[in-house]
Amino acid sequence: MAAPSYPLSDHCDGRRFFNPGTHVNHHLADLLRWRFTSRGEPWPKWVDLPRIWPLPERPQTGLAATWINHSTFLLQTPVANVLIDPVYSNRAGPFSRFGPRRVHAPGVAFEALPKIDVVLVSHDHYDHCDIPTLTRLARAHAPVGITPLGNGPLLRAAGFTQVVELDWWGAHEPRSGLTVTVTPARHWSNRVRGPRNGRLWGGFHLRWADAGAFHAGDTGTDPNFFRAIRERLGAPDLAMLPIGGYEPRWFMAQAHCNPAEAVQIHRDLGSRRSVGMHWGCFRLTDESREAPVAALHRALAEARVPQSDFSALFPGESVILEGKAEGLNAEG
Repeated sequence: MAAPSYPLSDHCDGRRFFNPGTHVNHHLADLLRWRFTSRGEPWPKWVDLPRIWPLPERPQTGLAATWINHSTFLLQTPVANVLIDPVYSNRAGPFSRFGPRRVHAPGVAFEALPKIDVVLVSHDHYDHCDIPTLTRLARAHAPVGITPLGNGPLLRAAGFTQVVELDWWGAHEPRSGLTVTVTPARHWSNRVRGPRNGRLWGGFHLRWADAGAFHAGDTGTDPNFFRAIRERLGAPDLAMLPIGGYEPRWFMAQAHCNPAEAVQIHRDLGSRRSVGMHWGCFRLTDESREAPVAALHRALAEARVPQSDFSALFPGESVILEGKAEGLNAEG
């Protein structure tokens, strides 16, 4: 069967996707070099959550965003409940038997999720596109699925019947009053099955009447992308930005930003508030579990950005933004 074809663009040759300007193009030799020279910091086998936070009520204005684990967020808005990059499996890998094992429980139990209207999947990597979790969501909630080009068959295989695939800057309104736009990211794609870079990757910009949010997916730094997002779609009230999975830099810099780069993305976006993600649940790279948070604090101090503007949550903790007032559902 012929491979699907896509529109020619600055990030697609019709069959494969790539990053404008430069390619994320590590080869097997690079992977072996990393694995054989790695001096990775140890991780704990298991971390108990400090507490279970109550899930916020769905707000009538603004938004409530709850970090579940890794890059999984529940976004509650006045018009829809949105689940982004949902991963509830014990491993981030193929067949649920391979890949890194989680080191803490999801911050919100699957059974405790509210009715999910929309699911967003940023790209095909196993720590973002978890077929067993998507299958559970399709059966329990029958949500609309939105994802970049080429990922639709993965969602349909999981049982989704309403799937929308979008190119960068493509937009869709899954619920009246909510617009979701797929945005550029600097990354790559691959699974056990399917061609390398045969599926597009991206982030998500969400906008509704009184607020907006941005989820970066997985990305290396690129000021042109994030400034363009602000210029074309507006500064988000909340940005969900990756801060983990960045060492060693010679191998990871093309596809994963580090905390200092995430702070610059926060500034390029003009985000009112940012929270960190892509850390603490699955050991993917060489830094220790706690290193991203410590590095984020240092980067904020060096950039003279208040720590109240960009923080790392505990799993299950929420940020609530309503109009000009904001708060956390934790004591702090």
